[in-house]
Amino acid sequence: MGWRSVVISQPARLSCAHRALQIEQDQGKAQVPLEDISVLVLDQPQVSLSASLLSALAQEQIAVLTVGADHHPNGVLLPFLPHSRGVKVMRAQLALSGPQQKRLWQSVVKQKLRNQADVLLQQGQPEVATQVQSLAARVRSGDPDNLEAQAARVYFVALFGRDFQRGQERFYNAALNYGYAVIRAAIARTICSYGLLPAFGLHHCSELNAFNLADDLIEPWRPMLDAYILRQFPNELENQLTPQQKGVVVAVLHQDVVLTSQAGRCSSLVAIDTSVQSLVRILNEPAKTHQLALPSCSGMQQQEGLFEA
Repeated sequence: MGWRSVVISQPARLSCAHRALQIEQDQGKAQVPLEDISVLVLDQPQVSLSASLLSALAQEQIAVLTVGADHHPNGVLLPFLPHSRGVKVMRAQLALSGPQQKRLWQSVVKQKLRNQADVLLQQGQPEVATQVQSLAARVRSGDPDNLEAQAARVYFVALFGRDFQRGQERFYNAALNYGYAVIRAAIARTICSYGLLPAFGLHHCSELNAFNLADDLIEPWRPMLDAYILRQFPNELENQLTPQQKGVVVAVLHQDVVLTSQAGRCSSLVAIDTSVQSLVRILNEPAKTHQLALPSCSGMQQQEGLFEA
């Protein structure tokens, strides 16, 4: 599994030679072994690349992100069904019953709210943290009471200030949106690599969304990214994200995190892989009791170096 994220923010010519990404720019040439790369972000319209490179990137299961005019990710190239037992996994995914989907979504929402409560505690908001933790304890199968949305209404205001709204054009929203898109792409890549159908989610079911499953699994990761952004940028900046700041945001994929299913720490990329593996195990062995592995913010402050650059 790759451990580097490469962000191309200047005009460049990209190609593949000797199983490495070749980067040619006015200031010189560089190369990065493909086996070291997890995500390639093309954050520059003046980038040319060869078809052989695209094929090699897909072969190595590297997620390639493109950006729009606003410099936020708007597309992703994913590997096409590389899993040797892809059909078996797909059949198991499509056979998942409604009650099973609702129970899995309950686990996802519970962990998201627990993570939000832990982040609030970390940021010195114990009263709101207790409120969100109480909501987490009340989440039922399928979250029919929409406690996820109730938590969001108090969470973001407590974390970023009373005047904060997610739709505003401001630095924190730009950083969060960029980070969410990067994590979503990494999850989508892993979903595809294990033969799952990304369009078929546990809760998200939009016919216009090709990555409903990724949008399910990302939910507990969102508070992790929120905490990371606040650590990297404790004071909100007035500027939009610079190329250097985008590199800092992308680096979240290589920070250490904790999973609910195991002791110790691992990188975010390894944690995403483990989480998707646990879902595949649940699908393939429905008669056994398996827990969905999800990221946890519990004890984040006590673990030295956790989620710090």
